Amino acid sequence: MNEHAKPDVTGRIAFQGELGAYSHQACVDARPNMEAIPCRTFEEVIGAVREGRADLAMLPVENTTYGRVADIHRLLPESGLRIIDEAFVRVHISLMALPGVQIEELEKVRAHLVLLPQAASFLKQYGIRGEAAADSAGAAIELARDKTREIGVLASDLAADINGLHILARHIEDHAHNTTRFLIMGREADRTRRGDHGMMTTFVFQVRNIPAALYKGMGGFATNGVNMTKLESYMVGGSFTATQFYADIEGHPDDPGVKRALEELDYFTDMLEILGVYPRDARRD
Repeated sequence: MNEHAKPDVTGRIAFQGELGAYSHQACVDARPNMEAIPCRTFEEVIGAVREGRADLAMLPVENTTYGRVADIHRLLPESGLRIIDEAFVRVHISLMALPGVQIEELEKVRAHLVLLPQAASFLKQYGIRGEAAADSAGAAIELARDKTREIGVLASDLAADINGLHILARHIEDHAHNTTRFLIMGREADRTRRGDHGMMTTFVFQVRNIPAALYKGMGGFATNGVNMTKLESYMVGGSFTATQFYADIEGHPDDPGVKRALEELDYFTDMLEILGVYPRDARRD
């Protein structure tokens, strides 16, 4: 067990990235009593849960700045896992360096390519140039290992804590809205819970090859007063004609309105699969 693991660990949760990544932060926030297990890829995260090496998976699905996470919608239906919760993490960026280093000593900072533009104003103010790294948490690990005084890193506070780095400035992002939504997935579905702030249902479907099938299938959600918060399409099987849709709705399949809407959608689909029924996170509001 590493020094940052909780003494009362009850299970393991897998995430993609290095220790200190924002996905790791999501694990710490949402499941503080679980041991966080880093994996190289999303496929490895899913495999860890399917094979019993982890109990849960923490998977990012969308970001308020950059939209949906590439490939994740394709992986979810194939994963064999079920969504049991959602989690939201504000992407706060901190500038860190070796202990004793002052900000004036820094010549450049390293971070994942998507983080650098988000701190552009701060870096310009101090005349520090940015350099893209494969992973921000990985850049923090490399800095702690190489001990290069003139290099800083943009990453989470957690990355600084884990690697013994000194935080020179916190929350240096240009915009205060950057948030990533994660899905927590497990091997078994649980439809018995009811959340204090409502419920969410996530599903995928493919419409039948008939005129206006999507339009007619969506009509049931409007007539039954069901709020659809997300509807996205993506190609499957390498075909331009086989389109699959991913949807999030507010409500539980046992709710009368949701039940009628799903029954109506089912009539116009060749495939309809519910990926998860889980409590609605209060941070949606």
